[in-house]
This record gives sequence, C-alpha cells and structure tokens, in this order.
Amino acid sequence: MRRSFLILPLLSIACAGGDSASSFACGIQAVAGPAMVLEQLPVAGRILTQLPDGVEGVIPARVVGYPSAHALAASGTDGAVLGFEGEGFPNAPGFGLILVEDSLETFKGVLVFETEAPRGLPMLGSISSATMTLPVYGLRVTWSAVSDPRCPLLSPVDTVPQ
Repeated sequence: MRRSFLILPLLSIACAGGDSASSFACGIQAVAGPAMVLEQLPVAGRILTQLPDGVEGVIPARVVGYPSAHALAASGTDGAVLGFEGEGFPNAPGFGLILVEDSLETFKGVLVFETEAPRGLPMLGSISSATMTLPVYGLRVTWSAVSDPRCPLLSPVDTVPQ
C-alpha cells in the first residue's frame, strides 16, 4: 500500500502538461521503464564488462524521475568519465547504467538511479555533477521493453556541445 503513495506523486509530475509527451501513458512509462531496466540486471549475459562504442561527446542521460538531459563523455584512465548536465543528480547513494540495446548492440545513453549501487558489477567509469561523483556500470536491455517511441526513456541530444 505504501508504494502506491510513492508512485502517485511521480505519476502526477510526469503526467503534467498537455502534449503527448506529458500524457498519462508517458507518466506510467517514466516510472515503468526504469523499473524494467533494473529487472534486467540479474539476467545472465546482460551485464557489460567493457564500454560500448559511442560513449563519447554529448550523450543522452537522465536521472530517474526527471526529464531527459545529457552528459559530456570522454575516456579516462578508469573508463568513461561522464559530466552530467541536467536536473536531479543524486547526492548519494546512486549509480549510473550505460544502456545498450541488446538486439543491435547500439549504445542508447546513461540512466542514473538514486539508490544503492548493485554489488559485484564491473565498473565502467563514473558520472559526475558539480558536487558528486557516482559509479557507472553497463547493461544490455531489450529496448522495446523499457522505452516507447512516443515517450522515450532517453531523448536524443544534439551532438555538438553548446
């Protein structure tokens, strides 16, 4: 019963507005998509052990419960170094997941969760705001199960930094 009280405010926020991207269905997708991503974590063969191609420049990024944003990505000595530019970056705990579409091995972006990081996953880098740095892991997901084209989990970004 308590979970419904937590989900209703998120749905209200996600459903605000009048365009199709702010519809009730998109509100549900904003909550369900990230939850389905986490459900795929324990599935054998889903965890990435190395960075996929395409993690460079300006990449799609999002903190769960907030609008799509972007991150600036570069390679560092310990893997990817991502600089998040958007709303809601967690202070701690938290972690990022680099998402790859499993059918085409296509990099989609990074999703940031405000919860304890899973244990035992290979770290692929870090994602930072101005005040906090979190670990980043990688996951292959069935993209059609976690994102709807009408309400994308991660929106595309311009490839040229502003």
